[in-house]
Amino acid sequence: MATAIVMPKLGNTVESSIIVRWQKQPGDAVSAGDSVCEIETDKATMEVESPVAGTLLAQFFGEGEDVPVMINIAVVGAPGEDFASLRPAGAGAPATPSASATAPPAAVPAAPVETPQSEPQRVGISPRARHLAERKGMPTTGLAGSGPGGRIIERDVQAALEAQPRMTPLARSMVASGDFVAPPTGSGAGGRITTRDLQPAAPAPAAQPLTSAAPASAAAPVEDLVEVLPVRGTRKIIAERMLASMQTTAQLTLDMPADARALQEYRKQLKASSEALGLQKVTINDLVLLAVSRTLPQFPDLNALFTGDSIAQHRSVHLGFAVDTPRGLIVPVIRHADRLSLKEISREARRLADACQNGKITPDELSGGTFTVTNLGSLGVEHFTPILNPPQVAILGVGSIHLKPVEDGEGVAFVPHIALSLTINHQVVDGAPGARFLQALSRNLSQIHLLLAL
Repeated sequence: MATAIVMPKLGNTVESSIIVRWQKQPGDAVSAGDSVCEIETDKATMEVESPVAGTLLAQFFGEGEDVPVMINIAVVGAPGEDFASLRPAGAGAPATPSASATAPPAAVPAAPVETPQSEPQRVGISPRARHLAERKGMPTTGLAGSGPGGRIIERDVQAALEAQPRMTPLARSMVASGDFVAPPTGSGAGGRITTRDLQPAAPAPAAQPLTSAAPASAAAPVEDLVEVLPVRGTRKIIAERMLASMQTTAQLTLDMPADARALQEYRKQLKASSEALGLQKVTINDLVLLAVSRTLPQFPDLNALFTGDSIAQHRSVHLGFAVDTPRGLIVPVIRHADRLSLKEISREARRLADACQNGKITPDELSGGTFTVTNLGSLGVEHFTPILNPPQVAILGVGSIHLKPVEDGEGVAFVPHIALSLTINHQVVDGAPGARFLQALSRNLSQIHLLLAL
C-alpha cells in the first residue's frame, strides 16, 4: 500500500516550509528512516524521513517550493502502484520516474526581467504602495498609477503582483539572472512555475565587429559577475521583521557604561578553576545574561510584551540572546533564566548556540522570549543601536570592554568599562524606567560577586 510522506509541522508557529533539496529521486529505493529531502523554515533546517521502506514513487513539489505543513510532498510504495488518492489538491503534475524521462514542453520566452541595475524612474508613489512593493521585491519602474496625477497607490502594486506569473522564489531568482526563461504556467501547485519548468535562455547574438580595431595596448573588458541570491527562509523573515519593527514601534536607545573590573577578575578566576567544577567555559556574555536575569524582575515594565491593545508583564524571565549563524541572526530563548544558576545559564546558552549553528534548533526554542540581549563586543564594537524584537518592549545591546577615564581622588585613572545600550518601545516604556534599569544593571555588573551571593 502506498504511503505518503508529509511536510511536518515544526512548532506551533510554523505554517509552511521550503523544500531545499530532494535527496531521493523517483524510482530510488528507500528504507524506513531514510532522509528523502531537506526542508527549511524561517527559523531552522531539518531532514524529512520516509516512514516506510519501498520505492519513491513521486514527488509532488519541486525544490524551492514553499509547502504548507501537513501536506503530502511525496509517496513511497511498490513500483507501479496507484497513488492518485494521495496527491494533494492543487499540486501540479508529480515528478515520477516516467515523467522525468519525458522532455519538458518548449518554454515561451518570458517578459524581460528588470535587474537591480536598472535606473528607476521618478514617479509619485504612496508610502503604503512603496512598502508593499519593497516587501514583495516588486519593481515600480514603468508601473501605471491610478492615483491623483498618475501616482502609484497600493491597489496598483497589488494588481501588478497578481498579474505576475506565479513562481517559486528560487525559480524567480534564476529567471532574474537572465540565464533561464519560464513558460506561461508550471507544473507546481495551481500552475506555479518551479525550477524544473525553466529552460536555458537562448545565447545572445554575437556582437558585430567594430569598423576600426582597438589599440593593441587596450585592456580587455572585465566581466562583471553578479550572483543573485534568493531572499527566503531566515533571511526573508529577518528582513520583514526588522522593517516591521522600525515601522510599528517608537524606539528610543539609552547608553550607559558599567565598570567591568569585577567581571574581568571573576572571569579570570573561573577560567583558572578546577575542571571538575565545569566553570572554565563561562564567558563574559554568560555573566551579562545572569546579571540581566537577576535585574529584570525588579523592572516588570521591561520584561513585557506589547500586542497593541494590551501589555503582558511576565514574572519569569525568558531571556533571548542573539546568535550569528551562516543563515542569519537567530535568537534562541533561555527559559526561566531568573531561576537558573550561572553554570546552568552558561550550559544552556552554549547548547542553544550550538543548535543554531548546526541548524538543529527547534521553533519552540526560538519563541516565547520576554527580553533579548545582543552582544557585539567580541567584534570590537563599542556602541550600537539594537533593534527591538516585537512584541518585546526592550532589548539590550552589549559592546566591547574598553578603557574609560574616571576621576579619582588623586587624578584621572583609566578603568575598563563595558558598554550597554538599551532600546525601548517608547509607546509603553518611558525613558526614566529604562534609565533606572540601566543604572541597576550597571551596578550589578560592577558588583557581580554580590549578585552571585543572592
